[in-house]
Order: sequence, then C-alpha cells, then structure tokens
Amino acid sequence: MNSFLGKTEKYLYPLLGIGLLVFAYRSYEWMGIAFVISGGVMWALLHLSRTLQVFKKAANRPIGYVDSAVMLNAKLKKGMSLLHVIALTKSLGQQDAIKGAENTENKEKEVFSWRDGSDSFVICEFENGKLRHFQMTRPAQD
Repeated sequence: MNSFLGKTEKYLYPLLGIGLLVFAYRSYEWMGIAFVISGGVMWALLHLSRTLQVFKKAANRPIGYVDSAVMLNAKLKKGMSLLHVIALTKSLGQQDAIKGAENTENKEKEVFSWRDGSDSFVICEFENGKLRHFQMTRPAQD
C-alpha cells in the first residue's frame, strides 16, 4: 500500500490544492483565492526557513561526522527524510561512491555514511529522498 501512496502522491496534492482553490472561490470569491495563495506562500517560506536552518547548522561541522554513531543508529527509522537525518546528525553525510556505483538501474538511490570518533559508522541508503535501509558497523575490538 505504501508504494500505491507514493505513486498517487504526486497527483493527490495538486488535485487537493485545486479543489481548495475552487472551494475558496465559491465561498469567498477572489478574497478566498488570495487567502489560500497567501497560506501556501507562508507554508513554503516556513519550509524554506527550516531547511536553511538545518543546512546552516550542518555547514559548521565536518562532512560525514556525527558525535555518536550508536545514538544515531538508535534514532533512525525507516521512511525518514534526508533532511530529517541531516538535522539529527547536524552534518552532511559522506556520499558512498562504492555503493552508489552499484546502483545502475535506479538513479534515485543514494548512499551516505556518518562516522564518529571511535571509527564506528552508520551507512544510510535513501531512495527517493526517504531512508530505506541503515546499518551500523563498529570497529573490531582487540
């Protein structure tokens, strides 16, 4: 069912937006349309502001570094967006070129990794911007 929602989502939201505009016009005419458009612009600005704040915090940290890979692994859930994972780590992920090169049939698949000070690392695989698989690896103990 999740794949069904993913395929219809790109049509559902525009149809809901058009339906909302029609309802606003029939209820309040041009004032209703102005209200709906201003609400949409406000939502877009809030989303942009959040995205910029996440990237501003991530810009001050080394790429692919996280304070604790164990804590990151505990907080990760399948279906999280890449922006949410970057907000958790406060760092951009190191893009994994080896795993990415294996991906020939699906261009929307990306692999990132984050390391901590003890060389533990978490590899996250994103498909269409959503976390599909993650795995933590710890260094061998002596």
